[in-house]
Amino acid sequence: MNDKHNQDFNTALNIYENEYSHEDLINLLKNGSAAEKQAAALKLDTVVTQEEAKTIMSNLTGCDGKIREAVSFRLKEFIPENPQFYLEFTDTILEAIIDINGNICRNILYAIKILKNYPEFYTDFCSKLIKKITPLIEKVKTFDIQDGKYKINKEIFKLYWYLEAISEFFEFIDKNTLREILTETKNIPEYTIREKTAKILSKIYDDEELLTIKKELKNDQNYYVRRY
Repeated sequence: MNDKHNQDFNTALNIYENEYSHEDLINLLKNGSAAEKQAAALKLDTVVTQEEAKTIMSNLTGCDGKIREAVSFRLKEFIPENPQFYLEFTDTILEAIIDINGNICRNILYAIKILKNYPEFYTDFCSKLIKKITPLIEKVKTFDIQDGKYKINKEIFKLYWYLEAISEFFEFIDKNTLREILTETKNIPEYTIREKTAKILSKIYDDEELLTIKKELKNDQNYYVRRY
């Protein structure tokens, strides 16, 4: 294990300390080892074509966690530089938002804020987000403690981050759909879910039913819920 760690460290150090062309770094992201891909993502200055964006996004899910985190970190810079390159990646982004590593979830939600300016992105993104969150709410609502703590925590984690995504894109979601979702999540015992519900409601001022829920959560037993 130590030998592998040392080898990875030396590989990354070599990439950081030596000159690699833009094309070389892209090739490493396509064909390199986990250590090479991580280092290449961090060293890459920019993404200049749609094809390069595909290469970057192919390293955001389904690979080593160090690669995923490095790519998510750089996307905070890359997506705002050329938002048009990333409009088609709604499925990959939705998967990354519920990565097991919370830093990746956070990085991606920050990175895609600029994509709220593109209807072709947010229309597809919000539609798929609702389709994913609806059965997840039903699953979390019916949890039995016998299911095991890990399983419960994993599903709550996903719901937490999808609600965070809704808080960023709520204005593009049908009001009736939003009411249905928040009416359910306000009653989930896990306080972090009610906290995210309250956060979404803190941004809404023009819907009587939602304002009633907002008022209800202002009296929640948990401080982190009440604070919104």
